[in-house]
Amino acid sequence: MSAKAISEQTGKEFLYKHIGTSAAVQNRFRYANVTAETDLDRLAQEHPWLLTERLVVKPDQLIKRRGKLGLVGVNLDLKGVRDWLKPRMMQETTVGKAKGILKNFLIEPFVAHKQEEEFYVCVYATREGDYVLFHHEGGVDVGDVDAKARKLLVGVDEKITEDSVKKELLTNVPNDKKAVLAGFIVGLFNLYEDLFFTYLEINPLVVTKDGVYVLDMAAKIDATADYICKAKWGDVEFPPPFGREAYPEEAYIADLDAKSGASLKLTLLNPRGRIWTMVAGGGASVVYSDTICDLGGVDELANYGEYSGAPSEQQTYDYAKTILSLMTREKHRDGKVLIIGGSIANFTNVAATFKGIVRAIRDYQGPLKEHEVTIFVRRGGPNYQEGLRVMGEVGKTTGIPIHVFGTETHMTAIVGMALGHRPIPNQPPVAAHTANFLLNSSGSTSTPGSSRTASFSEKRTKAEGSPAKKSKTGAPIVTFSSISTCISALLAAKESTLFSKHTKSIVWGMQTRAVQGMMDFDYVCSRDEPSVAAMVYPFTGDHKQKFYWGHKEILVPVYKNMGDAMKKHPEVDVLISFASLRSAFDSTMETMQYPQIRTIAIIAEGIPEAHTRKIIKAADQKGITIIGPATVGGIKPGCFKIGNTGGMLDNILASKLYRPGSVAYVSRSGGMSNELNNIISRTTDGVFEGVAIGGDRYPGSVFTDHVLRYQDTPGVKMIVVLGEIGGTEEYKICHAIKKGRITKPVVCWCIGTCATMFSSEVQFGHAGACANQASETAVAKNKALKDTGAFVPKSFDELGEIIKSVYDDLVAKGVIEPAQEVPPPTVPMDYSWARELGLIRKPASFMTSICDERGQELIYAGMPITEVFKTEMGMGGTLGLLWFQRRLPKYACQFIEMCLMVTADHGPAVSGAHNTIVCARAGKDLISSLTSGLLTIGDRFGGALDAAAKQFSKAFDSGMLPMEFVNKMKKEGKLIMGIGHRVKSINNPDMRVQILKDFVKGHFPATHLLDYALDVEKITTSKKPNLILNVDGFIGVAFVDLLRTCDGFTRDEADEFVEIGALNGIFVLGRSMGFIGHYLDQKRLKQGLYRHPWDDISYVLPEHMSM
Repeated sequence: MSAKAISEQTGKEFLYKHIGTSAAVQNRFRYANVTAETDLDRLAQEHPWLLTERLVVKPDQLIKRRGKLGLVGVNLDLKGVRDWLKPRMMQETTVGKAKGILKNFLIEPFVAHKQEEEFYVCVYATREGDYVLFHHEGGVDVGDVDAKARKLLVGVDEKITEDSVKKELLTNVPNDKKAVLAGFIVGLFNLYEDLFFTYLEINPLVVTKDGVYVLDMAAKIDATADYICKAKWGDVEFPPPFGREAYPEEAYIADLDAKSGASLKLTLLNPRGRIWTMVAGGGASVVYSDTICDLGGVDELANYGEYSGAPSEQQTYDYAKTILSLMTREKHRDGKVLIIGGSIANFTNVAATFKGIVRAIRDYQGPLKEHEVTIFVRRGGPNYQEGLRVMGEVGKTTGIPIHVFGTETHMTAIVGMALGHRPIPNQPPVAAHTANFLLNSSGSTSTPGSSRTASFSEKRTKAEGSPAKKSKTGAPIVTFSSISTCISALLAAKESTLFSKHTKSIVWGMQTRAVQGMMDFDYVCSRDEPSVAAMVYPFTGDHKQKFYWGHKEILVPVYKNMGDAMKKHPEVDVLISFASLRSAFDSTMETMQYPQIRTIAIIAEGIPEAHTRKIIKAADQKGITIIGPATVGGIKPGCFKIGNTGGMLDNILASKLYRPGSVAYVSRSGGMSNELNNIISRTTDGVFEGVAIGGDRYPGSVFTDHVLRYQDTPGVKMIVVLGEIGGTEEYKICHAIKKGRITKPVVCWCIGTCATMFSSEVQFGHAGACANQASETAVAKNKALKDTGAFVPKSFDELGEIIKSVYDDLVAKGVIEPAQEVPPPTVPMDYSWARELGLIRKPASFMTSICDERGQELIYAGMPITEVFKTEMGMGGTLGLLWFQRRLPKYACQFIEMCLMVTADHGPAVSGAHNTIVCARAGKDLISSLTSGLLTIGDRFGGALDAAAKQFSKAFDSGMLPMEFVNKMKKEGKLIMGIGHRVKSINNPDMRVQILKDFVKGHFPATHLLDYALDVEKITTSKKPNLILNVDGFIGVAFVDLLRTCDGFTRDEADEFVEIGALNGIFVLGRSMGFIGHYLDQKRLKQGLYRHPWDDISYVLPEHMSM
């Protein structure tokens, strides 16, 4: 949602902090918040003015007309405020249809003034700009300000001036107040713009000889501008509408939503209700709520919400478990129903999201059965068959009644089943598997011929199929039907035909999946060339990206900047922008500088409305059609599709979108547009063109832009419009029908009829789905459309029947002549998707058993990373998981960490450190220097851990006495690994070994091999004092004891770890710390290139010459 209401206190805080005006604004920051927990005496200490001034007290909970309702205490002292609050605090009151608890109040200084000093001012946003309303008589009895107030429209990108304010707004204001009011209104408007307000009302605004007083204020801000205004806004709390409590579960889902690229929404309407929903898609969620209310379930509807935008399995699990937790807290005498519904997804992997829901159902299977919950499922989209199968299986295994339906069932039919209004089919028809649509049965690898490019009702002309010629500048030549059309087109008119079989586009963003989907669509439509000419992605250099064209691989150029792409592809006239909400505005404005671009689709959701309106203004000036923002795009069967529109190829083929039909539609919702594809393909000869204009309050193009195009397109015989609550665009269709501008049959339905049945305001999934006045309700718009001659069903449930009825009538009249269906061409299935569907298998290139990063949380050897930290196992425990696939005992973890500490460094003179230092001083980087040191590790330096462990283990396990072992090694002329030190000796012991020995003896269950090695040391040191058990040897033999005696490994497993070199890893890991330290030390000391001194080198002649 974009426009969100803020509390009066927050609004005034913004105003007092940031307004810049010549008028003297009084009582800045003089307000105090009171709740049931507030100590008024302490509050008076924090705000001393509470004890010295007369006061006003009122609830601050988004309640309108508080004065009329007797909810304002005026001209009181602090005791009077206390007495006034006593009978009201935490008491239920009714405001309109809403019942709520009064619990948040605002105290401010009372301002004594005269009636003629009260004024009314309001600023609110519209598509064409921002209106400033002003009335010279403010206060409680201001009445109908829309009728009374003077208005000043400040157009998009225009500035307000004091002169224009005085001239247009202040004609009835006394001269002595005009300057003050004009200055304040200009400052207020600038504040409104700078802080991205969408609505700001002050009533009354009091102007006295002392200055300006803001008494009562109501405001909304554009929440999507948070990334721009965060520094000025701070952390804004958005209170719920009066009559609806704020629940922690709502805050939890809002937090999930904020952290996700997907959309997750939850509003609790009646936590005791028996009807719960878990619906995919912003538009679909409204349709399901409508249908529940239409069938009499409004009082039992527990929640409104939606999940969309391809949430991950974990995100869906978190969302689902929240719903299931809420619905299993209180029993209902009739049991409960859960409706898991949705339209046909465009790009969301249904199976992946359903796996998250299935996990939640399994976790809550006990409470679900105890509360007698029945679940109804209906979904379509990518991999939906697998999703439905998984959902059906969980019903069988848990014993929970789960009824599963796919695209063969009308979207909202499950609501009637759940509420007992229609029977539940025993065996619903099974939808064909995705694979059946995609595999080429002919075995041919050649590009298939054209199937059908004309509408069923449109006769093919000789010229059809020939590419439209382009001018040298790259701008498309439009075929005009009349001279008048030609003249209007010269005045930056927009194209009446947006897409053809020869349309070329540029895609902004590295959306390879969407581009491949477009190319598969192009191929199945028998286009001669791909519709994507190039991609633009600023974060990589110019390169080529590989895609499939049928069976062949082709390369698509990717450019770093838009200018290069436009210059090299003058034939392109469409931009599909996948830019993020932060960069969409700048990239779109840049694109509109190129005259070849005639259509832009903006996919991003959450673009600030002020930015969108600037885009719309620029597009209107240049004659560019904008589709979006917050859209999936549009599709013209047989010609062109935008991004992910229409879903994957199985849905393209199932809905016959590879060839044009006779029905054109326009919708706000992207998901619902795909549902319309399904409905229209099942009830008519198919879709001619379909556009989803987007769910924002100000879409780049509106319903009538497209409906009038369809009216002027010969191939379109009937029009379908799926409108929505909020805005007044549908009334333009009514007007056009009345005036005879639209003569083709229009089937129209506005979703959101349930809103009038709710006691408190509910913001639906789309930002624009909110009625600000009675005329903007879905009920009012449906009535108006029906009264003007549009075909309007009684509910969405009947939409398909109405469409079929109108279509059949057109066929009967001969307006539509159904043509023979031609089998569609086939496209090979992508390998990755075939694997997803389980159609093929392939041996993996790698196997791993220590780590899994694929899920929501990183896993080390089966342990989630959060558990790793909770158990405080440290580095030793982490190493145990990753190296030994075990959770080691605490003493073992400590021993590993001690080993790392004692092996970390042994001075700069050893070969590894020396190499690292020389490399660092040669100017090499950290990795190169570290590698240089590590490469010296071997049997002679540091690599004796494994060798010592093997030698001592072999001797001990064979039953050889220590003396026998020493004699044997001497006889074979071999060194005993781990014995001997250049500096340390029996008389100068190595303290590292002593520290480790004390720990091992005190903590290990047994030290058989260590004891054996110490006996060997007694023999070797008797011959030479420096033949001690060194640190490498000690760690090697002690580690063998650890592996053999900690009860975590079998003997074979313990021996295997020694054999594969695990112990040397301890030295490598530990010494890497020291090597890095030496590297950083040399860089910090700024040491120059090392050159070995001559006097440390013995220069000799070759042996044969010296002789």
